[in-house]
Amino acid sequence: MPNFQLLFKPIGPRCNLACKYCYYLEKERLYAGTRDFRMTDEVLENAIRQYIAALDVPEIMFAWQGGEPLLLGLDFFRRALELQRQYCPPGRRISNAIQTNGTLLNAQWCGFLRENAFLVGISIDGPRHLHDQYRLDKGGQPTFSKALHGLELLVEHGVEFNTLTVVQRQNARQPLEVYRFLKHHGSRFMQFIPLVERGTGSAGVLAGPPSAGGDAGAPKAGGTDAPVMPWSVEPLAYGEFLCAIFDEWVRNDVGEVYVQMFEVLLAMHVGLPAALCVFAETCGKGLALEHNGDLYACDHYVYPGHKLGNILARPLAELANLPQQIAFGEAKREQLPRQCRACEVLWVCHGECPKHRFVQAQDGGPPQNYLCPGYKRFFTHTAPYIRRLAELVRAGRPAANIMLELSRQERKVRRKK
Repeated sequence: MPNFQLLFKPIGPRCNLACKYCYYLEKERLYAGTRDFRMTDEVLENAIRQYIAALDVPEIMFAWQGGEPLLLGLDFFRRALELQRQYCPPGRRISNAIQTNGTLLNAQWCGFLRENAFLVGISIDGPRHLHDQYRLDKGGQPTFSKALHGLELLVEHGVEFNTLTVVQRQNARQPLEVYRFLKHHGSRFMQFIPLVERGTGSAGVLAGPPSAGGDAGAPKAGGTDAPVMPWSVEPLAYGEFLCAIFDEWVRNDVGEVYVQMFEVLLAMHVGLPAALCVFAETCGKGLALEHNGDLYACDHYVYPGHKLGNILARPLAELANLPQQIAFGEAKREQLPRQCRACEVLWVCHGECPKHRFVQAQDGGPPQNYLCPGYKRFFTHTAPYIRRLAELVRAGRPAANIMLELSRQERKVRRKK
């Protein structure tokens, strides 16, 4: 595992969409007066050179996000690849992943992405009536048709991709409709990310995490009393959403469809570390680099109080290992409420993301995670299947045999119920 991972934000919060639930659009207030959020060549070269030099791993993954990174155009990414080749030492590999809303994809983009082996994450929240609930453009118009066309172009051009579905208040109620829609349209690797955001009372201003020291540019801190926004997924609904998809997957799609949450859970059952930072015992290893070289503790902690510095003034490797960043990561483990410490699924979730810890604990101690009921439901429901699946994987059983064994396991569990 690398020392840390870096999320590149080469166009900052700029996007051609205005999704109602987006937490990053408001980051423009951090850079008041900035009109051009395009990462300069100086910042890009320093970021690539320093990131490669900082990591002692055989493969270095560059993750590009926004906003909408495709707004930068092809020439920006051609330059990025040129710099990667220039600074990559012999014997090491470089790979690239890019997250897009899909609306700007065309044949030229797809040809470039395939030729250069980019892994593309495309954001789509399910069929039209669910996707268009919140994913609108700057003019308030729906974006489903353009996003789906982008997905179809990726399939047509043979670009490796996965789908990222934000699980919000509406689509959480239709888990199988969402899952089957994605599968029907060629997705074989799916991410389901829970949407949890809170408001400050000011229009368009979201509350920061409880320990963020205020929202972007405003003095009010995101304490435990900030109200949950109406599009946020309900805790138990998120757990039921995952359970319903898991039941469908375990009956029909093991070895054919990969759901990130299930893969992470399986890996932990066979003794591997959590591949998702939210389930790691500590955090602080997933940093965010803004367009101007500013480095932040985490993509969800892009707030003044969690700015580590700027890579043009101080080396990236030093900033990533500052005492304040180490303390930030350790706080996840140290600030667990008593209920978490006594929980039978703590070894899996480790209290999940500190951003979501804002529910007042019964004993008056550190706040609990908002999503706790949902995760507990999901981990408990899937435990007998995942344990059996882990045994089969360790034994090296082929996928077809695993499917048969899991079918038997399901009948056994049903009889017990």
